[in-house]
Amino acid sequence: MRKTKGRIIAAGAAMLAAGMALSACSGGGGDSGDAGGVQTITFWHRTFTPPENEWYKDIVKQFNESQDKIKVVDTEVPADAWDQKMKAAQAAGKAPDIYTHSGPIQDAVNAGQLYDLGEVVDKSALDEILPIAQSVSEIGGKFYAYPLLVEAQTVLFWNKDMLSAAGVDPDQGPTTWDELMAACAKIKPTLKAGQYCISPAMDAATFAWSTVGQQYNFAGHTALTDDWTKPNIDNDGYRALMNEYKQLWDNGYMPKQALAAYVEGKDFGEKKVAFKVSGSWMMSEIGSDFKDLLDKTGVGAFPDAPQADGRTATTLGNFKWVIDAKSKHADAAGQFLQWAIAGDPKNVLPFFVNTQFTKIPVRQSVQDALANDENAANAPWSDILINKIAPTAIPEPTYPWDVSLAVGTAMESVMKGAASPDAAIKTANAAIEKVIKQNDLPSKAPKN
Repeated sequence: MRKTKGRIIAAGAAMLAAGMALSACSGGGGDSGDAGGVQTITFWHRTFTPPENEWYKDIVKQFNESQDKIKVVDTEVPADAWDQKMKAAQAAGKAPDIYTHSGPIQDAVNAGQLYDLGEVVDKSALDEILPIAQSVSEIGGKFYAYPLLVEAQTVLFWNKDMLSAAGVDPDQGPTTWDELMAACAKIKPTLKAGQYCISPAMDAATFAWSTVGQQYNFAGHTALTDDWTKPNIDNDGYRALMNEYKQLWDNGYMPKQALAAYVEGKDFGEKKVAFKVSGSWMMSEIGSDFKDLLDKTGVGAFPDAPQADGRTATTLGNFKWVIDAKSKHADAAGQFLQWAIAGDPKNVLPFFVNTQFTKIPVRQSVQDALANDENAANAPWSDILINKIAPTAIPEPTYPWDVSLAVGTAMESVMKGAASPDAAIKTANAAIEKVIKQNDLPSKAPKN
């Protein structure tokens, strides 16, 4: 999905220009080469949080120092410039040899952009990928991506002190929407000006990717029929979900203007909200910027629909490494990938520790190493994320982004009172039907 995770670092024009200049000199499969018997490969990754950026810089340095046959040239690309920069490089035949990839890989595989990792990565390394991450990295029996992590995109966080002050259980968060509404009714009278009960998703684009799990939770399916021939949102489940957000809006439980981005924890850290809905990564921000709240923050699964029957309410996001299909040094890129994220667990362990145990490893050996780390006892949320939320979370949908955006647009319009559920669904149906026809989606529907 087209979204940004973590606390994105803004980048000015000068930084973007510098990145482009570096790309012209060393980036892209078309420009990497050999010199003195050393293969040079280019590696692009997005700008993430400071601990993640430091890990990327360090893992490249360690690999380059570990041998003398391959040199990896690392480029950090501002997140808001990623799509434009990558599309320009691909169009010019200068895509990096290896790069990070978020969201579904189906379109990239269909376009012939990704290399079959089975050709350059040991089968034993591919076999280590746990089932929760296989669906985001494998298509038709072939692996085109190696996941670094998966992460719950919809987690409920709460300020224990604010809940206690309102007579709401601070240790057990609401497990259903009814319980959430009841909690907000108690909390609202205790708040000061500028404070709110909850900060959830608020705009169409964020609804589009963050509520896929909730759509499944309410309706038992996502936005298309299984054969991808028709939209599947004209039902009571989708109407009920839209109306829940309208209640939050109409009752003043949520702000009318976002206090912070969905992916950020600033509004929660500044105690402007009792509940915050965000991805699991938010705890990393709390741990680094609002340490006084670490032991006062509750973490739990997002509330269920009344009829959920155990269906998950969160979507499992991911970040993967892929090799460009046109890379002239795919073997070298495969060696780097395998050494960095598919080999010795100690190479990736610092990534998960330094991001405050908020991201979920996709290999059992790494999960075991993480659980045994001496800092694990100070991160009780890790067990909740890994063992109570992630196992039942659903992968991001593989249908086109515009399908999800049509649903997100409908949800925002209903929440804000701009359209009734019936009218919003009718508009979304028309938009989705257009996407189905233009992209011939029935021919691309999952076969299993």
